[in-house]
Amino acid sequence: MIGLAHPPSPSRRAVIRLVCASANPDKAAEIEALLDGVAVLAPRPAGLGEVVEDACDLEGNARLKAAAVCAFAGAAAVADDTGLEVDALGGAPGVRTARYAGEGAGYADNVERLLAEMRGVAPAERTARFRTVAMVVWPDGAELVAAGAVEGLIAAEPRGIGGFGYDPVFVPAEGDGRTFAEMSDAAKHAVSHRGRAFRALALALRGCGRGDSNPHTPKGTGT
Repeated sequence: MIGLAHPPSPSRRAVIRLVCASANPDKAAEIEALLDGVAVLAPRPAGLGEVVEDACDLEGNARLKAAAVCAFAGAAAVADDTGLEVDALGGAPGVRTARYAGEGAGYADNVERLLAEMRGVAPAERTARFRTVAMVVWPDGAELVAAGAVEGLIAAEPRGIGGFGYDPVFVPAEGDGRTFAEMSDAAKHAVSHRGRAFRALALALRGCGRGDSNPHTPKGTGT
């Protein structure tokens, strides 16, 4: 694990090049925006197959993805894993969040299953939280880890057209009653789990002292 240090002065900051472990274009775009110029992302290598996410927690799954991409590309990689924990469902879907309706399920499929399983749950009992663990892994085995969380409620039906995933049914407690999908990107990122995790990761990257850790183009990235 890389220890945090005081960030260098802005004039000395170097942009770090990272290979993105996510093949989800929505998530990749959001990650790059949240890193706020600290890192430039190369796309996930096209030749890399699916990474089995069989860890027991979010940090373990994030590490599996980042380490696999790092090894394949020969360059530092960034990954995250996010879990939605619904109290009325005993903390489910948790580590199965992205695959709640089965392997290959789409956003709408997952939301449909969630709402079906929560049918009849009283509004006050629809409490939930999103957690994200973000991680960078370097070829020498060093890593940085950051986490973020947000409390909220599950709406009775989808609302809004923005965001992705469960955004149409998640109402953050720190908001004004809108779902994430009804918010602007800026408003969502200010309170979201992923926003908090990647802002913390960006701060750690600024202070890690590694600079541009990938001077060569990662193989298979097409960049």
